Amino acid sequence: MRVALLGAGHIGQTIARLLNDSGDYQVTVVDKSEAALAKLGAGITTLCTDTGDPRQLLAALRGHDAVINALPYHLAILAATQAREVDCHYFDLTEDVAATRAIKQLADGASSAFMPQCGLAPGFVGIVAHHLTQQFETLHDVKMRVGALPAFPTNALKYNLTWSVDGLINEYCHPCEAIRDGRCLEMLPLEGLEHFSLDGVEYEAFNTSGGLGTLCETLQGRVRSLDYKSVRYPGHRDLMKMLLEELQLKDEQDTLKTLLRKAVPSTMQDVVLVFVTVSGLRGGHLVQEVFARKIFADRREDAPLSAIQITTAAGVCAVVDLFREGALPQAGFIRQEQVALPDFLSNRFGRAYQQSRHVESIA
Repeated sequence: MRVALLGAGHIGQTIARLLNDSGDYQVTVVDKSEAALAKLGAGITTLCTDTGDPRQLLAALRGHDAVINALPYHLAILAATQAREVDCHYFDLTEDVAATRAIKQLADGASSAFMPQCGLAPGFVGIVAHHLTQQFETLHDVKMRVGALPAFPTNALKYNLTWSVDGLINEYCHPCEAIRDGRCLEMLPLEGLEHFSLDGVEYEAFNTSGGLGTLCETLQGRVRSLDYKSVRYPGHRDLMKMLLEELQLKDEQDTLKTLLRKAVPSTMQDVVLVFVTVSGLRGGHLVQEVFARKIFADRREDAPLSAIQITTAAGVCAVVDLFREGALPQAGFIRQEQVALPDFLSNRFGRAYQQSRHVESIA
Protein backbone atom coordinates (compact mmCIF):
# COMPACT_ATOMS: atom_id res chain seq x y z
CA MET A 1 0.00 0.00 0.00
CA ARG A 2 1.29 3.45 -0.95
CA VAL A 3 0.88 5.76 2.03
CA ALA A 4 1.35 9.52 2.26
CA LEU A 5 2.15 10.33 5.89
CA LEU A 6 1.52 13.98 6.72
CA GLY A 7 3.71 15.26 9.55
CA ALA A 8 7.25 14.38 10.60
CA GLY A 9 6.97 15.17 14.30
CA HIS A 10 7.63 12.67 17.09
CA ILE A 11 4.49 10.67 16.34
CA GLY A 12 4.86 10.90 12.57
CA GLN A 13 8.42 9.64 12.69
CA THR A 14 7.38 6.63 14.77
CA ILE A 15 4.52 5.82 12.37
CA ALA A 16 6.87 6.10 9.39
CA ARG A 17 9.41 3.69 10.85
CA LEU A 18 6.81 1.14 11.93
CA LEU A 19 5.13 1.02 8.52
CA ASN A 20 8.37 1.17 6.56
CA ASP A 21 10.01 -1.63 8.58
CA SER A 22 6.98 -3.90 8.07
CA GLY A 23 7.77 -4.25 4.38
CA ASP A 24 4.12 -3.93 3.33
CA TYR A 25 3.96 -0.16 2.89
CA GLN A 26 5.61 2.36 0.58
CA VAL A 27 5.70 5.44 2.81
CA THR A 28 6.27 9.02 1.72
CA VAL A 29 6.54 11.42 4.66
CA VAL A 30 5.32 14.93 3.84
CA ASP A 31 6.22 17.94 5.96
CA LYS A 32 7.11 21.61 5.52
CA SER A 33 10.24 21.24 7.69
CA GLU A 34 13.41 19.98 6.02
CA ALA A 35 14.98 19.55 9.46
CA ALA A 36 12.17 17.29 10.66
CA LEU A 37 12.31 15.18 7.49
CA ALA A 38 16.09 14.83 7.78
CA LYS A 39 15.66 13.05 11.13
CA LEU A 40 14.02 10.10 9.38
CA GLY A 41 17.31 9.06 7.86
CA ALA A 42 17.90 6.87 4.82
CA GLY A 43 15.37 4.38 3.50
CA ILE A 44 12.21 6.48 3.90
CA THR A 45 10.98 8.68 1.05
CA THR A 46 10.33 12.30 2.06
CA LEU A 47 8.72 15.33 0.44
CA CYS A 48 9.14 18.88 1.70
CA THR A 49 6.07 20.94 0.89
CA ASP A 50 3.66 23.35 2.55
CA THR A 51 1.06 21.06 4.11
CA GLY A 52 -1.16 24.05 4.84
CA ASP A 53 -1.43 25.02 1.16
CA PRO A 54 -4.37 23.25 -0.53
CA ARG A 55 -2.77 22.99 -3.98
CA GLN A 56 0.59 21.77 -2.70
CA LEU A 57 -1.08 19.27 -0.41
CA LEU A 58 -3.28 17.98 -3.21
CA ALA A 59 -0.23 17.41 -5.40
CA ALA A 60 1.54 15.57 -2.56
CA LEU A 61 -1.37 13.14 -2.12
CA ARG A 62 -1.77 12.17 -5.76
CA GLY A 63 -0.68 8.63 -6.57
CA HIS A 64 -1.14 7.27 -3.04
CA ASP A 65 -3.65 4.70 -1.81
CA ALA A 66 -4.02 6.17 1.68
CA VAL A 67 -3.08 9.20 3.71
CA ILE A 68 -2.27 9.19 7.42
CA ASN A 69 -2.61 12.68 8.85
CA ALA A 70 -0.32 13.36 11.82
CA LEU A 71 -0.46 17.15 11.43
CA PRO A 72 -1.90 19.56 14.05
CA TYR A 73 -5.65 19.19 14.51
CA HIS A 74 -6.53 22.47 12.76
CA LEU A 75 -5.33 20.99 9.43
CA ALA A 76 -7.53 17.88 9.64
CA ILE A 77 -10.43 19.17 7.54
CA LEU A 78 -8.07 20.44 4.83
CA ALA A 79 -6.21 17.13 4.67
CA ALA A 80 -9.43 15.10 4.54
CA THR A 81 -10.88 17.35 1.84
CA GLN A 82 -7.84 16.91 -0.36
CA ALA A 83 -7.82 13.16 0.28
CA ARG A 84 -11.38 12.91 -1.02
CA GLU A 85 -10.42 15.00 -4.05
CA VAL A 86 -7.83 12.40 -5.11
CA ASP A 87 -9.93 9.40 -3.97
CA CYS A 88 -7.44 8.50 -1.23
CA HIS A 89 -8.33 6.60 1.97
CA TYR A 90 -7.96 8.89 4.99
CA PHE A 91 -6.82 8.20 8.58
CA ASP A 92 -5.88 10.71 11.29
CA LEU A 93 -5.19 11.25 14.99
CA THR A 94 -7.40 14.24 15.65
CA GLU A 95 -9.23 14.69 18.94
CA ASP A 96 -11.11 17.73 17.63
CA VAL A 97 -14.87 17.16 17.71
CA ALA A 98 -15.72 19.77 15.05
CA ALA A 99 -13.14 18.37 12.64
CA THR A 100 -14.48 14.84 13.10
CA ARG A 101 -18.03 15.97 12.34
CA ALA A 102 -16.84 17.71 9.17
CA ILE A 103 -14.88 14.60 8.09
CA LYS A 104 -17.97 12.47 8.63
CA GLN A 105 -19.86 14.71 6.20
CA LEU A 106 -17.02 14.44 3.68
CA ALA A 107 -17.22 10.65 3.92
CA ASP A 108 -20.89 10.59 2.97
CA GLY A 109 -21.13 8.92 -0.43
CA ALA A 110 -17.35 8.66 -0.85
CA SER A 111 -15.82 5.67 -2.63
CA SER A 112 -12.82 5.89 -0.31
CA ALA A 113 -12.71 5.33 3.47
CA PHE A 114 -12.46 8.04 6.14
CA MET A 115 -11.38 7.00 9.62
CA PRO A 116 -10.40 9.87 11.95
CA GLN A 117 -9.42 9.63 15.64
CA CYS A 118 -7.10 6.62 15.28
CA GLY A 119 -4.75 7.30 18.20
CA LEU A 120 -4.96 6.58 21.92
CA ALA A 121 -7.91 8.72 23.02
CA PRO A 122 -9.91 8.99 20.90
CA GLY A 123 -8.97 5.70 19.31
CA PHE A 124 -7.88 2.68 21.29
CA VAL A 125 -9.87 3.61 24.40
CA GLY A 126 -13.08 3.65 22.34
CA ILE A 127 -12.30 0.20 20.93
CA VAL A 128 -11.86 -1.09 24.49
CA ALA A 129 -15.04 0.52 25.82
CA HIS A 130 -17.19 -0.73 22.96
CA HIS A 131 -15.79 -4.25 23.36
CA LEU A 132 -16.72 -4.28 27.05
CA THR A 133 -20.25 -3.03 26.34
CA GLN A 134 -20.91 -6.09 24.14
CA GLN A 135 -20.75 -8.27 27.26
CA PHE A 136 -23.93 -6.78 28.81
CA GLU A 137 -27.61 -7.28 28.18
CA THR A 138 -28.42 -3.88 29.69
CA LEU A 139 -25.84 -1.08 29.94
CA HIS A 140 -25.68 1.30 32.88
CA ASP A 141 -22.43 3.30 33.05
CA VAL A 142 -19.34 3.58 30.83
CA LYS A 143 -16.36 5.48 32.21
CA MET A 144 -13.23 6.06 30.13
CA ARG A 145 -10.09 7.45 31.78
CA VAL A 146 -6.78 8.00 29.97
CA GLY A 147 -3.60 9.81 30.96
CA ALA A 148 -0.23 10.43 29.30
CA LEU A 149 1.88 11.31 32.32
CA PRO A 150 5.51 11.93 33.24
CA ALA A 151 7.00 8.97 35.09
CA PHE A 152 8.84 11.42 37.38
CA PRO A 153 6.78 14.60 37.98
CA THR A 154 8.89 17.34 39.54
CA ASN A 155 7.10 20.67 38.96
CA ALA A 156 4.00 22.29 40.47
CA LEU A 157 1.85 21.21 37.51
CA LYS A 158 3.08 17.63 38.06
CA TYR A 159 3.25 17.44 34.31
CA ASN A 160 5.72 17.37 31.45
CA LEU A 161 5.01 17.84 27.76
CA THR A 162 4.65 14.41 26.24
CA TRP A 163 2.74 15.29 23.06
CA SER A 164 1.31 18.22 21.07
CA VAL A 165 0.80 21.43 23.05
CA ASP A 166 -1.86 22.43 20.50
CA GLY A 167 -3.79 19.23 21.18
CA LEU A 168 -3.37 19.58 24.94
CA ILE A 169 -4.84 23.09 25.07
CA ASN A 170 -7.57 22.15 22.61
CA GLU A 171 -8.89 19.39 24.87
CA TYR A 172 -8.76 21.71 27.91
CA CYS A 173 -10.78 24.48 26.23
CA HIS A 174 -13.61 22.90 24.24
CA PRO A 175 -16.94 21.41 25.38
CA CYS A 176 -16.94 17.72 26.25
CA GLU A 177 -19.54 15.29 24.94
CA ALA A 178 -21.20 12.91 27.40
CA ILE A 179 -24.40 10.98 28.07
CA ARG A 180 -26.34 11.58 31.29
CA ASP A 181 -29.61 9.83 32.09
CA GLY A 182 -29.65 8.52 28.55
CA ARG A 183 -29.37 11.96 26.92
CA CYS A 184 -26.43 13.35 24.93
CA LEU A 185 -25.20 16.65 26.27
CA GLU A 186 -22.10 18.83 26.50
CA MET A 187 -20.07 19.22 29.69
CA LEU A 188 -17.61 21.95 30.61
CA PRO A 189 -13.89 21.07 30.31
CA LEU A 190 -11.89 20.82 33.56
CA GLU A 191 -15.06 20.03 35.52
CA GLY A 192 -16.22 16.71 37.00
CA LEU A 193 -13.09 16.32 39.16
CA GLU A 194 -12.63 12.88 40.73
CA HIS A 195 -9.82 10.97 42.44
CA PHE A 196 -8.75 7.32 42.29
CA SER A 197 -5.68 5.17 42.81
CA LEU A 198 -3.97 2.43 40.77
CA ASP A 199 -1.02 0.41 42.01
CA GLY A 200 -0.81 2.67 45.06
CA VAL A 201 -0.46 5.87 42.97
CA GLU A 202 -3.00 8.67 43.44
CA TYR A 203 -4.55 10.27 40.36
CA GLU A 204 -7.20 12.84 39.51
CA ALA A 205 -9.43 12.89 36.44
CA PHE A 206 -11.57 15.63 34.90
CA ASN A 207 -13.57 16.38 31.75
CA THR A 208 -11.61 17.03 28.56
CA SER A 209 -12.80 17.29 24.97
CA GLY A 210 -12.63 14.71 22.21
CA GLY A 211 -11.76 11.46 23.96
CA LEU A 212 -15.11 9.76 23.35
CA GLY A 213 -14.81 9.83 19.59
CA THR A 214 -18.18 8.74 18.15
CA LEU A 215 -19.30 6.62 21.11
CA CYS A 216 -22.03 9.05 22.17
CA GLU A 217 -23.75 8.54 18.85
CA THR A 218 -23.12 4.79 18.85
CA LEU A 219 -24.36 4.17 22.40
CA GLN A 220 -27.17 6.73 22.63
CA GLY A 221 -30.35 4.99 23.73
CA ARG A 222 -28.42 2.01 25.09
CA VAL A 223 -26.43 3.47 28.02
CA ARG A 224 -27.46 5.45 31.09
CA SER A 225 -24.22 7.40 31.42
CA LEU A 226 -21.04 7.72 29.37
CA ASP A 227 -18.09 10.04 29.86
CA TYR A 228 -14.39 10.52 29.18
CA LYS A 229 -11.87 12.19 31.50
CA SER A 230 -8.14 12.87 31.28
CA VAL A 231 -5.99 11.53 34.09
CA ARG A 232 -3.36 13.67 35.81
CA TYR A 233 -1.55 13.75 39.14
CA PRO A 234 -3.50 15.55 41.93
CA GLY A 235 -3.33 19.35 41.77
CA HIS A 236 -2.84 19.70 38.02
CA ARG A 237 -6.47 20.54 37.25
CA ASP A 238 -6.62 23.42 39.74
CA LEU A 239 -3.51 25.09 38.33
CA MET A 240 -4.71 24.73 34.73
CA LYS A 241 -8.10 26.12 35.73
CA MET A 242 -6.36 29.13 37.26
CA LEU A 243 -4.30 29.74 34.11
CA LEU A 244 -7.18 29.26 31.68
CA GLU A 245 -10.02 30.89 33.57
CA GLU A 246 -8.74 33.22 36.29
CA LEU A 247 -5.86 34.59 34.20
CA GLN A 248 -8.11 34.34 31.10
CA LEU A 249 -5.48 32.60 29.02
CA LYS A 250 -8.30 30.58 27.48
CA ASP A 251 -8.74 33.68 25.31
CA GLU A 252 -4.99 34.01 24.72
CA GLN A 253 -4.14 30.47 23.73
CA ASP A 254 -1.06 31.38 21.69
CA THR A 255 0.38 33.09 24.77
CA LEU A 256 -0.37 30.06 26.93
CA LYS A 257 1.21 27.68 24.42
CA THR A 258 4.34 29.82 24.31
CA LEU A 259 4.55 29.84 28.10
CA LEU A 260 4.14 26.07 28.34
CA ARG A 261 6.74 25.36 25.66
CA LYS A 262 9.18 27.72 27.38
CA ALA A 263 8.62 26.70 31.00
CA VAL A 264 7.44 23.06 31.02
CA PRO A 265 10.08 20.54 29.94
CA SER A 266 9.25 17.74 27.56
CA THR A 267 10.08 14.18 28.55
CA MET A 268 10.57 10.80 26.92
CA GLN A 269 10.18 9.11 30.33
CA ASP A 270 6.41 8.85 30.47
CA VAL A 271 3.65 6.36 31.19
CA VAL A 272 0.27 5.97 29.52
CA LEU A 273 -2.63 4.89 31.71
CA VAL A 274 -5.81 3.38 30.25
CA PHE A 275 -8.66 2.74 32.69
CA VAL A 276 -12.14 1.79 31.41
CA THR A 277 -15.06 0.59 33.52
CA VAL A 278 -18.43 -0.61 32.23
CA SER A 279 -21.33 -1.67 34.43
CA GLY A 280 -24.74 -3.13 33.66
CA LEU A 281 -26.92 -6.21 33.86
CA ARG A 282 -25.80 -9.66 32.77
CA GLY A 283 -27.91 -12.69 33.51
CA GLY A 284 -30.10 -10.52 35.71
CA HIS A 285 -27.16 -9.48 37.93
CA LEU A 286 -25.43 -6.08 38.22
CA VAL A 287 -21.85 -6.60 36.99
CA GLN A 288 -18.84 -4.37 36.35
CA GLU A 289 -16.03 -5.09 33.86
CA VAL A 290 -12.70 -3.24 34.06
CA PHE A 291 -9.86 -2.79 31.59
CA ALA A 292 -6.82 -1.22 33.28
CA ARG A 293 -3.37 -1.05 31.76
CA LYS A 294 -0.15 0.92 31.90
CA ILE A 295 2.20 1.29 28.95
CA PHE A 296 5.73 2.52 29.66
CA ALA A 297 8.36 4.23 27.54
CA ASP A 298 10.92 2.14 25.69
CA ARG A 299 14.31 3.35 26.90
CA ARG A 300 16.55 1.43 24.50
CA GLU A 301 19.62 3.54 23.78
CA ASP A 302 19.57 2.91 20.02
CA ALA A 303 15.91 3.87 19.49
CA PRO A 304 14.14 5.25 22.58
CA LEU A 305 10.37 5.78 22.32
CA SER A 306 8.04 7.53 24.72
CA ALA A 307 4.88 5.78 25.85
CA ILE A 308 2.71 8.30 23.97
CA GLN A 309 4.70 7.66 20.78
CA ILE A 310 4.25 3.91 21.19
CA THR A 311 0.53 4.00 21.92
CA THR A 312 -0.45 6.65 19.37
CA ALA A 313 1.61 5.22 16.52
CA ALA A 314 0.49 1.67 17.33
CA GLY A 315 -3.14 2.81 17.27
CA VAL A 316 -3.13 4.26 13.78
CA CYS A 317 -0.77 1.65 12.31
CA ALA A 318 -2.95 -1.19 13.61
CA VAL A 319 -6.19 0.16 12.11
CA VAL A 320 -4.49 0.93 8.78
CA ASP A 321 -3.12 -2.62 8.79
CA LEU A 322 -6.56 -4.10 9.56
CA PHE A 323 -8.04 -1.95 6.81
CA ARG A 324 -5.42 -3.18 4.33
CA GLU A 325 -6.29 -6.78 5.29
CA GLY A 326 -9.99 -6.17 4.61
CA ALA A 327 -11.08 -6.42 8.26
CA LEU A 328 -12.76 -2.98 8.11
CA PRO A 329 -15.22 -1.34 5.69
CA GLN A 330 -13.50 -0.14 2.52
CA ALA A 331 -15.52 3.04 1.93
CA GLY A 332 -17.36 5.75 3.83
CA PHE A 333 -16.98 6.78 7.46
CA ILE A 334 -15.43 4.24 9.84
CA ARG A 335 -15.83 4.52 13.60
CA GLN A 336 -13.19 3.30 16.03
CA GLU A 337 -15.75 1.04 17.67
CA GLN A 338 -16.07 -0.90 14.42
CA VAL A 339 -12.63 -2.37 15.22
CA ALA A 340 -12.80 -5.64 17.16
CA LEU A 341 -10.53 -5.46 20.22
CA PRO A 342 -9.20 -9.05 19.78
CA ASP A 343 -8.27 -8.20 16.17
CA PHE A 344 -6.53 -5.02 17.30
CA LEU A 345 -4.53 -6.68 20.07
CA SER A 346 -3.46 -9.58 17.86
CA ASN A 347 -2.31 -7.23 15.09
CA ARG A 348 1.46 -6.86 14.72
CA PHE A 349 1.24 -3.16 15.58
CA GLY A 350 -1.57 -3.39 18.14
CA ARG A 351 0.48 -5.88 20.16
CA ALA A 352 2.20 -2.86 21.69
CA TYR A 353 -0.86 -2.66 23.96
CA GLN A 354 -1.02 -6.41 24.50
CA GLN A 355 2.57 -6.48 25.73
CA SER A 356 1.94 -3.73 28.28
CA ARG A 357 1.62 -4.43 31.98
CA HIS A 358 -1.82 -5.20 33.39
CA VAL A 359 -2.67 -3.23 36.50
CA GLU A 360 -3.10 -5.64 39.40
CA SER A 361 -4.87 -3.54 42.01
CA ILE A 362 -7.58 -0.93 41.71
CA ALA A 363 -9.00 1.19 44.49
